[in-house]
Amino acid sequence: MEMLLALAVSAIVLAAMGGVFYSAIRLRERTTALLEETVPVRQALTFLRRDLQGALPPGGMMAGDFKSGAVNSGIGAAFGLQFSTTTGTLQDNVPYGDVQEVTYELRDPVIRTNRFGKELIRTVSRNLLSSTALDYNEQFLLSNVQTLQFECFDGTQWREFWDTSLNDTNIPNAIRVRIELAADNTDYRYHQPMEMVIPLMTQSRTNQVASGGGQ
Repeated sequence: MEMLLALAVSAIVLAAMGGVFYSAIRLRERTTALLEETVPVRQALTFLRRDLQGALPPGGMMAGDFKSGAVNSGIGAAFGLQFSTTTGTLQDNVPYGDVQEVTYELRDPVIRTNRFGKELIRTVSRNLLSSTALDYNEQFLLSNVQTLQFECFDGTQWREFWDTSLNDTNIPNAIRVRIELAADNTDYRYHQPMEMVIPLMTQSRTNQVASGGGQ
């Protein structure tokens, strides 16, 4: 009887240990999958941060307008973010400067898979002095995106739309970017949106008239 009791206790302990071990393995696999899923998001945010930190005010020879909302990426009108930035790579065999126009937007996937979201595309044009239509190069950044939001801070409030070709005379003080991936399962706790705020330091034009008595 004592031996049977000891075996029963040992079996219960081993079963409990097996359950804990299995749960730990499942947790590790889920954590690894979540980390792998966030790597492309962080890479996309890195591109965005770098481009926005080099954003140029409008009005220069090659600097275009800053737009959040309706943009034109070269293949048609869409909703996203478009601006000029100084992140172009200088190369001996490329006859362009470091100024380039970039556009971030969501598009439907070219090849539809079993995933539900859209694709985040970064479009770049560097030949800004061309007298004909600009040449656009597209770069795929991220798939399975549910929502992509840009908000512009004007000093007092956050705005969804910004256009220096219309009423806005300067680029925003800051940009808030929010990316949410499409959920492949019903557990939305593991698909929280990622958010980033990037200050924009350059300001150019103003609608205030300078006063002074100098000649």
